[in-house]
Amino acid sequence: MSSPAKRRKLNSNTKNPVVPARGLDYFFNKQNQKLSSTPSEAVSQDLKPDHSDGLTDEELARKLQTEWNQEAAYEIPVPEAKAEEDPIATNANGEGPHNFSENEEHPSISIEDDGLGTDAKSKVTKEKAGTTNTFFTLKDRNTLSLQSAGTAEDAISSDIPFDESPLTFDPLKYVPDLQQSWATEGGHASYALLTRCFVLVNSTQSRIKIVDTLVNLLRVIIEGDPSSLLPTVWLATNSISPPYISLELGLGGSAISKALKNVCGLDGRSLKTLYDKHGDAGDVAFEAKKRQSFTLRKPKPLSIIGVYQSLVKIASIQGTGSNEQKQRVVDRLLQDARGAEESRYIVRTLCQHLRIGAVKTTMLIALSRAFLLSRPPGADFPLKSQKDLAALKKENLAEIWSKAEEIVKACFAKRPNYNDLIPVLLEIGVCDELLVRCGLALHIPLRPMLGSITRDLSEMLTKLQGRDFSCEYKYDGQRAQVHCDDKGKVSIFSRHLELMTDKYPDLVALMPKIRGEGVGSFIMEGEVVAVDQNTGELKTFQTLTNRARKDVAIGSIKVKVCLFAFDLMYLNGEPLLDRPFRERRSLLRSLFTEVPRQFTWVKSIDATSQDSETVLEFFKGATDIKCEGIMVKILDNITNKSLITEDITEIELIPEAPITTKGGKGKTNNTEKKTRRKALLSTYEPDKRLDSWLKVKKDYSTTFDTLDLIPIAGWHGQGRKSQWWSPILLAVRNEETGSLEAVCKCISGFTDTFYKANKEYYAEDGPNVLGGKPGYVEYDGGYPDVWFEPKEVWEMAFADITLSPVYKAAIGLVSDERGLSLRFPRFLKKRDDKSMEEASTNEFLAGLWRKQEEKAPLQQSEKQEVEDEDD
Repeated sequence: MSSPAKRRKLNSNTKNPVVPARGLDYFFNKQNQKLSSTPSEAVSQDLKPDHSDGLTDEELARKLQTEWNQEAAYEIPVPEAKAEEDPIATNANGEGPHNFSENEEHPSISIEDDGLGTDAKSKVTKEKAGTTNTFFTLKDRNTLSLQSAGTAEDAISSDIPFDESPLTFDPLKYVPDLQQSWATEGGHASYALLTRCFVLVNSTQSRIKIVDTLVNLLRVIIEGDPSSLLPTVWLATNSISPPYISLELGLGGSAISKALKNVCGLDGRSLKTLYDKHGDAGDVAFEAKKRQSFTLRKPKPLSIIGVYQSLVKIASIQGTGSNEQKQRVVDRLLQDARGAEESRYIVRTLCQHLRIGAVKTTMLIALSRAFLLSRPPGADFPLKSQKDLAALKKENLAEIWSKAEEIVKACFAKRPNYNDLIPVLLEIGVCDELLVRCGLALHIPLRPMLGSITRDLSEMLTKLQGRDFSCEYKYDGQRAQVHCDDKGKVSIFSRHLELMTDKYPDLVALMPKIRGEGVGSFIMEGEVVAVDQNTGELKTFQTLTNRARKDVAIGSIKVKVCLFAFDLMYLNGEPLLDRPFRERRSLLRSLFTEVPRQFTWVKSIDATSQDSETVLEFFKGATDIKCEGIMVKILDNITNKSLITEDITEIELIPEAPITTKGGKGKTNNTEKKTRRKALLSTYEPDKRLDSWLKVKKDYSTTFDTLDLIPIAGWHGQGRKSQWWSPILLAVRNEETGSLEAVCKCISGFTDTFYKANKEYYAEDGPNVLGGKPGYVEYDGGYPDVWFEPKEVWEMAFADITLSPVYKAAIGLVSDERGLSLRFPRFLKKRDDKSMEEASTNEFLAGLWRKQEEKAPLQQSEKQEVEDEDD
């Protein structure tokens, strides 16, 4: 409801005004009649818009229709001046030229067609969209149309049972009708089809159902419109390009808010009311679209390809006037969205927060299964029979699925770009040749291998008993993957596959110096660490973040770095991923040349589980120089790669962390037990987290300080955690002001049981959740999905305390411009024995930070001076 001040007063001279229903023909026929003083004619006069350009209603309507007819799909004109917004014939109440009630008899609409002497007539039809609004359509393309935007949904797509089992789902039952419908709308798969999938996926928590739904969607696309498969995968994975290709939408919340106002007729107050109620921009768009009544323009149905191209166009627009140009594309997407659900997922896509619980792994699984059951027209690769698969036992079916999944996952791990994977899948399907066609390549980052976390050194030594391993310093820097080809071109990628070559021009210039004789192309991995070039002292990760990220000139670099290399994955055109780690390390150290304090190897020792004291001393040495801990890696493969049985004797390895058993507390357990486990391989496994690599970090030790923090907010989780709060925002107390100062977000240390109980305790409509950000919270980061009523105290472990421009904890106590934050926070337990008044304060946090800085090791020269004085 809009405010009364905005309502138009009709027939103000009449005590009981009655406004008869009027069609557009009525208004246009009355346009040229002389005005009289009768009340009915006064109504017409009062409703007549005041156009400053002198156009009548009919002339304006024809002008607008002509402009709309000339616009091709998403070909947005680039104006020299500020682009004008498309006119929307609706207001905050959804009131247009006329609103019909559900049971009212609707007149036909007749508009003369530019002097051709023919009338375009149309009957009013009611859509099956689940609402009571009305939909107008005119057969002639050059006539003005009216639509009830909340109801115009795709009836064909909305009935497809994508959540059916892929072993019984038959795409051919739906493809012919879909193709016939698409032919009238440009020939490509409609966005309504993808929306239907999103709705079904979002309505279930079952991973099996989610995978099945995606498989069936992909099969329909593969058989019905293969050209739409690639954009379908990009949109369903909530992205438009791989991480190493910089293609960001660059849209702020204001652009989406403005589009909702422009298209749905909302004012600022209405928009805020909806957002406060729902808390999600997509849900706001859903409600706004349902309330929208009429628009002067029949939407051009969105296609999957069209939506993807629009997103790419938004990301590509730069320069003067780019905001206005992006705004027009966003407005057009929302204008053309048919129905409330399409609007919901268009807005969520624009926000880069799809929230359907389908992550990268789910999509790869769905692709592998879809190409076992379907192929595009013209392809001849073999398929599996649905009937035969349905007859298999569960374990046999799982084995077939698993083999295909491993092939697709391995390809994507080595070349993580759907632009490379999808075309080859459409050509040859899932087969061993796919591994060759989508293998490792220079200047395309592979997904890094990851290490499993261990609680302490005792657990690590127990897991690796009987095996030779290497312990390496885990430096406090940025993981980097360096590619160099025969011509000397260098690319540097982050752990998250982002291109950061421009950030490290000094490392690029260093590559010719480190290449030994006979080294052509290579891919190596290492840790970039900030160092003092004079003393060799290691700096913290916080220091490294002070480097500029783009267009860095070597002469202006103030923060010097050193690359500590630890692996070699590619050499002279040959992948080394299947070689043992000992061999890869040997090639790295023998074929490359050290440059002091600029390029060297990670510090390491080789050991076995019997060398517990040596490993403990090495671990302490790593933490003393501000390393995060150590990485432990298997050196060699074993001959038998099948499941093996080993005798594992658990012994007390480290006095500070005794092994506990059910029978005693901290006692040595010398009883032998046999454990069946998979062999640990020393090969490089991209995108896998295996026990072949183990990390022991200092924050996992019980000897370090902890903090008692207050949970104050949460975000909706991603993927498997989509139904829970993750991450969770935590804060310390400010005793002087009584405020809570945000210190970190945490996603580590929680169990599924805890997540479930926490979501119930902080239910969105429950008593422990606030309606908005409380005034006593100090936090300038992203807006959480929900604010908690501060009630609990949680004990948190952490690796380091760092200065932060985002978090306000202890601001003014250690820095006037920055607060303090925690690196690698990890939940330990709830402190039911503590009240909020006993939670950690900003003063205590600042004290820990000062103590941490005082623990910094003495420089070598200072150590020598101390030793000389002792002598």
